[in-house]
Amino acid sequence: MKLEPFKVEKWMNEYEQYSKYDLGNTTVQNLSLDELFDLSNVDKTAFLNNLCAQKQGYGNITGNPDLKNGISKLYETVTPDGIIPTIGGAGANHLVFYSLVEPSDSVVSIIPTYQQLYSIPESFGAEVKLLKLKKENNFLPDIDELKALVSSNTKLICINNPNNPTGALMPAKILEQIVQVAQSVNAFVLSDEVYRGLNHTEEKTPSVADIYEKGISVCSMSKIFSLAGLRLGWVASKNKKIIENCLSHREYNMISCSITDESLAALALKNADKIIARNKKIIKECLEILDNWVKNEPDFNYVKPMAGTTALVYYDFDMKSKELCDRLAKEAGVFLTPGFCFEEERCFRVGYCKSPQVLKQGLEKISEFVRLNIRK
Repeated sequence: MKLEPFKVEKWMNEYEQYSKYDLGNTTVQNLSLDELFDLSNVDKTAFLNNLCAQKQGYGNITGNPDLKNGISKLYETVTPDGIIPTIGGAGANHLVFYSLVEPSDSVVSIIPTYQQLYSIPESFGAEVKLLKLKKENNFLPDIDELKALVSSNTKLICINNPNNPTGALMPAKILEQIVQVAQSVNAFVLSDEVYRGLNHTEEKTPSVADIYEKGISVCSMSKIFSLAGLRLGWVASKNKKIIENCLSHREYNMISCSITDESLAALALKNADKIIARNKKIIKECLEILDNWVKNEPDFNYVKPMAGTTALVYYDFDMKSKELCDRLAKEAGVFLTPGFCFEEERCFRVGYCKSPQVLKQGLEKISEFVRLNIRK
Protein backbone atom coordinates (compact mmCIF):
# COMPACT_ATOMS: atom_id res chain seq x y z
CA MET A 1 0.00 0.00 0.00
CA LYS A 2 1.47 3.32 -1.09
CA LEU A 3 0.87 6.16 1.38
CA GLU A 4 1.93 9.76 0.80
CA PRO A 5 4.30 11.22 3.42
CA PHE A 6 2.35 13.05 6.12
CA LYS A 7 3.79 16.52 5.48
CA VAL A 8 2.59 18.25 8.65
CA GLU A 9 3.74 15.50 11.00
CA LYS A 10 7.10 15.04 9.25
CA TRP A 11 7.72 18.79 9.44
CA MET A 12 6.77 19.03 13.10
CA ASN A 13 8.86 16.01 14.05
CA GLU A 14 11.91 17.55 12.40
CA TYR A 15 11.54 21.21 13.39
CA GLU A 16 10.13 21.08 16.92
CA GLN A 17 13.71 20.85 18.17
CA TYR A 18 14.26 24.50 17.17
CA SER A 19 11.17 25.64 19.02
CA LYS A 20 12.14 28.49 21.31
CA TYR A 21 8.91 30.22 20.30
CA ASP A 22 6.33 27.51 19.67
CA LEU A 23 3.79 28.80 17.15
CA GLY A 24 3.56 25.41 15.46
CA ASN A 25 1.54 23.23 17.83
CA THR A 26 -2.21 23.68 17.78
CA THR A 27 -3.50 22.84 21.24
CA VAL A 28 -4.64 25.43 23.78
CA GLN A 29 -2.03 25.60 26.58
CA ASN A 30 -1.97 21.93 27.58
CA LEU A 31 -3.37 21.03 30.98
CA SER A 32 -1.31 19.13 33.52
CA LEU A 33 -3.09 16.45 35.53
CA ASP A 34 -2.69 18.63 38.63
CA GLU A 35 -4.50 21.43 36.80
CA LEU A 36 -7.22 19.01 35.71
CA PHE A 37 -7.76 17.83 39.29
CA ASP A 38 -7.83 21.40 40.61
CA LEU A 39 -10.25 22.53 37.95
CA SER A 40 -12.46 19.48 38.57
CA ASN A 41 -12.47 20.06 42.33
CA VAL A 42 -11.94 16.37 43.07
CA ASP A 43 -9.85 14.64 45.73
CA LYS A 44 -6.74 13.82 43.71
CA THR A 45 -5.48 11.24 46.20
CA ALA A 46 -8.79 9.37 46.29
CA PHE A 47 -9.10 9.46 42.49
CA LEU A 48 -5.58 8.14 41.94
CA ASN A 49 -5.90 5.50 44.65
CA ASN A 50 -9.03 4.20 42.94
CA LEU A 51 -7.31 4.25 39.56
CA CYS A 52 -4.21 2.47 40.88
CA ALA A 53 -6.35 -0.25 42.42
CA GLN A 54 -7.85 -1.19 39.06
CA LYS A 55 -6.56 -4.34 37.38
CA GLN A 56 -4.81 -3.42 34.15
CA GLY A 57 -6.78 -5.58 31.77
CA TYR A 58 -8.52 -4.48 28.60
CA GLY A 59 -11.22 -2.65 30.53
CA ASN A 60 -14.52 -1.96 28.80
CA ILE A 61 -13.84 -3.11 25.24
CA THR A 62 -16.29 -0.67 23.66
CA GLY A 63 -15.40 2.13 26.06
CA ASN A 64 -15.77 3.30 29.66
CA PRO A 65 -19.50 4.04 30.23
CA ASP A 66 -18.74 7.31 32.06
CA LEU A 67 -16.57 8.39 29.15
CA LYS A 68 -19.21 7.57 26.54
CA ASN A 69 -21.89 9.33 28.57
CA GLY A 70 -19.68 12.41 28.78
CA ILE A 71 -18.98 12.39 25.04
CA SER A 72 -22.65 11.95 24.15
CA LYS A 73 -23.46 15.20 25.99
CA LEU A 74 -21.42 17.05 23.35
CA TYR A 75 -24.10 16.07 20.81
CA GLU A 76 -27.85 16.64 20.53
CA THR A 77 -28.96 13.25 19.19
CA VAL A 78 -26.03 10.81 19.53
CA THR A 79 -26.42 8.35 22.40
CA PRO A 80 -23.57 6.57 24.25
CA ASP A 81 -24.16 3.51 22.05
CA GLY A 82 -23.19 5.69 19.08
CA ILE A 83 -19.72 6.47 20.49
CA ILE A 84 -16.53 4.50 19.74
CA PRO A 85 -13.38 5.55 21.64
CA THR A 86 -10.15 5.45 19.62
CA ILE A 87 -6.49 6.27 19.98
CA GLY A 88 -6.66 9.99 19.26
CA GLY A 89 -8.65 11.80 16.61
CA ALA A 90 -6.14 10.49 14.06
CA GLY A 91 -7.11 6.96 15.04
CA ALA A 92 -10.78 7.84 14.65
CA ASN A 93 -10.30 9.20 11.11
CA HIS A 94 -8.29 6.15 10.12
CA LEU A 95 -10.92 3.79 11.56
CA VAL A 96 -13.69 5.42 9.51
CA PHE A 97 -11.73 5.15 6.25
CA TYR A 98 -10.62 1.62 7.07
CA SER A 99 -14.22 0.62 7.75
CA LEU A 100 -15.99 2.32 4.83
CA VAL A 101 -13.74 2.98 1.84
CA GLU A 102 -13.24 0.44 -0.96
CA PRO A 103 -10.88 0.74 -3.96
CA SER A 104 -13.88 1.18 -6.27
CA ASP A 105 -15.23 4.17 -4.32
CA SER A 106 -14.99 7.88 -4.96
CA VAL A 107 -14.23 10.21 -2.04
CA VAL A 108 -14.54 14.00 -2.02
CA SER A 109 -12.44 15.96 0.47
CA ILE A 110 -11.95 19.64 1.10
CA ILE A 111 -8.44 21.10 0.94
CA PRO A 112 -6.58 22.66 2.77
CA THR A 113 -7.22 20.40 5.70
CA TYR A 114 -5.60 17.67 7.77
CA GLN A 115 -3.90 15.41 5.24
CA GLN A 116 -5.50 12.22 6.58
CA LEU A 117 -8.78 13.24 4.97
CA TYR A 118 -7.48 12.78 1.45
CA SER A 119 -4.26 10.74 1.63
CA ILE A 120 -5.68 7.77 3.56
CA PRO A 121 -8.63 7.07 1.19
CA GLU A 122 -6.25 7.54 -1.75
CA SER A 123 -3.92 4.91 -0.23
CA PHE A 124 -6.85 2.47 -0.14
CA GLY A 125 -7.20 2.85 -3.90
CA ALA A 126 -10.24 5.13 -3.89
CA GLU A 127 -10.60 7.95 -6.39
CA VAL A 128 -10.15 11.16 -4.38
CA LYS A 129 -11.53 14.45 -5.67
CA LEU A 130 -10.49 17.68 -3.95
CA LEU A 131 -12.75 20.64 -3.21
CA LYS A 132 -10.50 23.68 -2.96
CA LEU A 133 -11.33 26.16 -0.19
CA LYS A 134 -10.45 29.64 -1.45
CA LYS A 135 -9.19 32.61 0.49
CA GLU A 136 -11.46 34.95 -1.48
CA ASN A 137 -14.43 32.91 -0.25
CA ASN A 138 -13.25 33.02 3.39
CA PHE A 139 -12.22 29.38 3.02
CA LEU A 140 -15.84 28.21 2.91
CA PRO A 141 -16.84 25.50 0.40
CA ASP A 142 -18.55 26.37 -2.87
CA ILE A 143 -21.62 24.14 -2.91
CA ASP A 144 -21.93 24.26 -6.71
CA GLU A 145 -18.37 23.00 -6.99
CA LEU A 146 -19.19 20.21 -4.53
CA LYS A 147 -22.20 19.20 -6.62
CA ALA A 148 -19.95 18.96 -9.68
CA LEU A 149 -17.54 16.62 -7.86
CA VAL A 150 -20.00 14.05 -6.52
CA SER A 151 -21.46 11.16 -8.47
CA SER A 152 -23.41 7.96 -7.90
CA ASN A 153 -20.05 6.41 -7.00
CA THR A 154 -19.29 8.86 -4.17
CA LYS A 155 -19.06 6.92 -0.91
CA LEU A 156 -17.87 9.69 1.39
CA ILE A 157 -17.63 13.49 1.60
CA CYS A 158 -14.92 14.67 4.02
CA ILE A 159 -15.00 18.05 5.74
CA ASN A 160 -13.16 19.62 8.66
CA ASN A 161 -15.18 22.05 10.76
CA PRO A 162 -13.79 24.27 12.24
CA ASN A 163 -11.03 24.13 9.69
CA ASN A 164 -7.37 23.41 10.31
CA PRO A 165 -5.30 25.33 9.14
CA THR A 166 -7.47 28.36 8.29
CA GLY A 167 -9.75 28.69 11.32
CA ALA A 168 -12.76 28.99 8.99
CA LEU A 169 -16.13 27.94 10.38
CA MET A 170 -18.94 26.50 8.26
CA PRO A 171 -22.28 27.81 9.55
CA ALA A 172 -25.31 25.57 9.93
CA LYS A 173 -26.71 26.64 6.53
CA ILE A 174 -23.63 25.42 4.65
CA LEU A 175 -23.56 22.17 6.64
CA GLU A 176 -27.18 21.56 5.69
CA GLN A 177 -26.34 22.19 2.02
CA ILE A 178 -23.47 19.69 2.21
CA VAL A 179 -25.85 17.14 3.71
CA GLN A 180 -28.31 17.73 0.88
CA VAL A 181 -25.57 17.07 -1.68
CA ALA A 182 -24.60 13.88 0.18
CA GLN A 183 -28.22 12.74 0.29
CA SER A 184 -28.53 13.23 -3.46
CA VAL A 185 -25.92 10.49 -4.04
CA ASN A 186 -26.53 8.49 -0.82
CA ALA A 187 -23.05 9.31 0.51
CA PHE A 188 -21.71 9.45 4.04
CA VAL A 189 -20.32 12.70 5.44
CA LEU A 190 -17.26 12.51 7.68
CA SER A 191 -16.66 15.69 9.67
CA ASP A 192 -13.38 16.09 11.51
CA GLU A 193 -14.62 18.21 14.44
CA VAL A 194 -11.59 18.27 16.74
CA TYR A 195 -11.99 22.06 17.21
CA ARG A 196 -15.80 22.12 17.52
CA GLY A 197 -16.81 24.11 20.59
CA LEU A 198 -13.96 26.61 20.30
CA ASN A 199 -15.94 29.20 18.34
CA HIS A 200 -14.87 32.80 18.78
CA THR A 201 -18.46 33.89 19.27
CA GLU A 202 -21.22 32.44 21.42
CA GLU A 203 -22.76 30.82 18.34
CA LYS A 204 -22.81 27.01 18.56
CA THR A 205 -21.88 24.84 15.60
CA PRO A 206 -24.01 21.76 14.95
CA SER A 207 -22.33 18.42 14.42
CA VAL A 208 -22.84 16.54 11.18
CA ALA A 209 -23.63 13.52 13.36
CA ASP A 210 -26.71 15.36 14.66
CA ILE A 211 -28.07 16.71 11.38
CA TYR A 212 -27.54 13.72 9.07
CA GLU A 213 -28.42 10.05 9.47
CA LYS A 214 -25.25 9.10 7.56
CA GLY A 215 -23.15 11.75 9.32
CA ILE A 216 -19.99 10.77 11.17
CA SER A 217 -18.26 13.02 13.69
CA VAL A 218 -14.63 12.58 14.68
CA CYS A 219 -13.27 14.39 17.72
CA SER A 220 -10.70 14.04 20.49
CA MET A 221 -9.49 15.24 23.88
CA SER A 222 -6.50 17.00 22.31
CA LYS A 223 -7.69 20.40 21.12
CA ILE A 224 -10.96 21.27 22.86
CA PHE A 225 -9.87 19.88 26.20
CA SER A 226 -6.08 20.54 26.09
CA LEU A 227 -5.28 16.91 26.91
CA ALA A 228 -3.39 15.66 23.85
CA GLY A 229 -1.26 13.43 26.06
CA LEU A 230 -4.22 11.17 26.78
CA ARG A 231 -4.22 10.04 23.13
CA LEU A 232 -7.96 9.58 23.15
CA GLY A 233 -10.47 10.36 20.42
CA TRP A 234 -13.77 8.99 19.20
CA VAL A 235 -16.13 8.28 16.33
CA ALA A 236 -19.73 9.42 16.86
CA SER A 237 -22.79 8.59 14.78
CA LYS A 238 -26.45 7.77 15.31
CA ASN A 239 -26.29 5.31 12.40
CA LYS A 240 -26.13 1.81 13.91
CA LYS A 241 -24.65 0.23 10.78
CA ILE A 242 -21.75 2.68 10.79
CA ILE A 243 -21.03 1.98 14.46
CA GLU A 244 -21.25 -1.80 13.99
CA ASN A 245 -18.95 -1.66 10.98
CA CYS A 246 -16.39 0.50 12.77
CA LEU A 247 -16.45 -1.74 15.86
CA SER A 248 -15.91 -4.80 13.68
CA HIS A 249 -12.86 -3.24 12.03
CA ARG A 250 -11.60 -1.83 15.35
CA GLU A 251 -11.23 -5.38 16.66
CA TYR A 252 -8.46 -5.93 14.14
CA ASN A 253 -6.33 -2.90 14.91
CA MET A 254 -6.75 -1.76 18.53
CA ILE A 255 -9.28 -3.85 20.55
CA SER A 256 -9.71 -1.24 23.27
CA CYS A 257 -8.33 2.01 24.66
CA SER A 258 -6.32 2.58 27.83
CA ILE A 259 -8.17 2.28 31.15
CA THR A 260 -6.13 5.19 32.51
CA ASP A 261 -6.74 7.47 29.52
CA GLU A 262 -10.46 6.77 29.53
CA SER A 263 -10.79 7.43 33.27
CA LEU A 264 -9.01 10.78 33.04
CA ALA A 265 -10.95 11.78 29.93
CA ALA A 266 -14.24 10.92 31.67
CA LEU A 267 -13.24 13.25 34.52
CA ALA A 268 -12.44 16.04 32.06
CA LEU A 269 -15.76 15.60 30.27
CA LYS A 270 -17.64 15.94 33.56
CA ASN A 271 -16.05 19.39 33.68
CA ALA A 272 -16.31 20.17 29.97
CA ASP A 273 -17.92 23.58 30.48
CA LYS A 274 -15.10 24.73 32.78
CA ILE A 275 -12.34 23.58 30.41
CA ILE A 276 -14.00 25.05 27.32
CA ALA A 277 -14.57 28.38 29.12
CA ARG A 278 -10.90 28.42 30.17
CA ASN A 279 -9.76 27.69 26.63
CA LYS A 280 -12.05 30.22 24.95
CA LYS A 281 -10.68 32.91 27.26
CA ILE A 282 -7.11 32.03 26.23
CA ILE A 283 -8.08 31.95 22.56
CA LYS A 284 -9.73 35.37 22.73
CA GLU A 285 -6.66 36.98 24.30
CA CYS A 286 -4.21 35.32 21.91
CA LEU A 287 -6.26 36.02 18.77
CA GLU A 288 -6.33 39.71 19.66
CA ILE A 289 -2.51 39.67 19.80
CA LEU A 290 -2.25 37.91 16.44
CA ASP A 291 -4.86 40.12 14.81
CA ASN A 292 -3.13 43.33 15.92
CA TRP A 293 0.19 42.01 14.63
CA VAL A 294 -1.25 41.18 11.19
CA LYS A 295 -2.93 44.60 10.96
CA ASN A 296 0.37 46.36 11.69
CA GLU A 297 2.59 44.27 9.42
CA PRO A 298 2.39 45.39 5.76
CA ASP A 299 3.91 42.13 4.44
CA PHE A 300 1.30 39.84 6.01
CA ASN A 301 -2.44 39.26 5.66
CA TYR A 302 -5.03 36.63 6.53
CA VAL A 303 -8.68 35.76 6.79
CA LYS A 304 -9.34 36.23 10.49
CA PRO A 305 -10.17 32.87 12.09
CA MET A 306 -13.72 32.28 13.29
CA ALA A 307 -12.99 29.24 15.45
CA GLY A 308 -10.28 26.88 16.62
CA THR A 309 -6.65 27.60 17.38
CA THR A 310 -5.00 28.06 13.98
CA ALA A 311 -4.67 30.73 11.31
CA LEU A 312 -3.19 30.65 7.81
CA VAL A 313 -1.09 33.78 7.42
CA TYR A 314 -0.06 34.88 3.91
CA TYR A 315 2.91 37.04 2.92
CA ASP A 316 3.64 39.04 -0.22
CA PHE A 317 7.40 38.55 -0.67
CA ASP A 318 9.04 36.02 -2.95
CA MET A 319 10.14 33.10 -0.80
CA LYS A 320 8.85 29.54 -0.67
CA SER A 321 7.08 28.66 2.57
CA LYS A 322 9.48 25.80 3.28
CA GLU A 323 12.51 28.09 3.05
CA LEU A 324 10.89 30.80 5.15
CA CYS A 325 9.84 28.47 7.96
CA ASP A 326 13.15 26.62 7.86
CA ARG A 327 15.07 29.87 8.30
CA LEU A 328 12.72 31.21 10.96
CA ALA A 329 13.18 28.00 12.94
CA LYS A 330 16.95 27.77 12.64
CA GLU A 331 17.84 31.48 12.74
CA ALA A 332 15.14 32.91 15.03
CA GLY A 333 13.83 29.93 16.99
CA VAL A 334 10.27 30.44 15.70
CA PHE A 335 8.45 27.16 15.07
CA LEU A 336 5.75 27.47 12.38
CA THR A 337 4.17 25.11 9.85
CA PRO A 338 4.80 26.07 6.20
CA GLY A 339 1.94 26.35 3.76
CA PHE A 340 3.31 23.64 1.49
CA CYS A 341 2.22 21.10 4.12
CA PHE A 342 -1.35 22.05 3.15
CA GLU A 343 -0.70 22.36 -0.61
CA GLU A 344 -0.61 26.18 -0.25
CA GLU A 345 2.24 28.63 -0.88
CA ARG A 346 3.41 32.01 0.39
CA CYS A 347 1.78 31.32 3.74
CA PHE A 348 2.30 29.54 7.04
CA ARG A 349 0.09 28.15 9.76
CA VAL A 350 0.23 29.77 13.18
CA GLY A 351 -0.91 27.87 16.24
CA TYR A 352 -1.57 30.99 18.26
CA CYS A 353 -3.04 29.69 21.52
CA LYS A 354 0.14 29.61 23.56
CA SER A 355 1.09 31.89 26.42
CA PRO A 356 0.56 35.50 25.34
CA GLN A 357 4.21 36.24 26.11
CA VAL A 358 5.52 33.45 23.84
CA LEU A 359 3.11 34.49 21.09
CA LYS A 360 4.17 38.14 21.25
CA GLN A 361 7.86 37.25 21.30
CA GLY A 362 7.50 34.82 18.41
CA LEU A 363 5.63 37.33 16.26
CA GLU A 364 8.23 39.99 17.06
CA LYS A 365 10.94 37.59 15.89
CA ILE A 366 9.10 37.11 12.59
CA SER A 367 8.89 40.89 12.15
CA GLU A 368 12.59 41.24 12.92
CA PHE A 369 13.51 38.52 10.43
CA VAL A 370 11.55 40.25 7.67
CA ARG A 371 13.13 43.63 8.44
CA LEU A 372 16.64 42.21 8.35
CA ASN A 373 16.30 39.75 5.48
CA ILE A 374 13.43 40.83 3.24
CA ARG A 375 13.04 44.61 3.40
CA LYS A 376 16.76 45.43 3.59
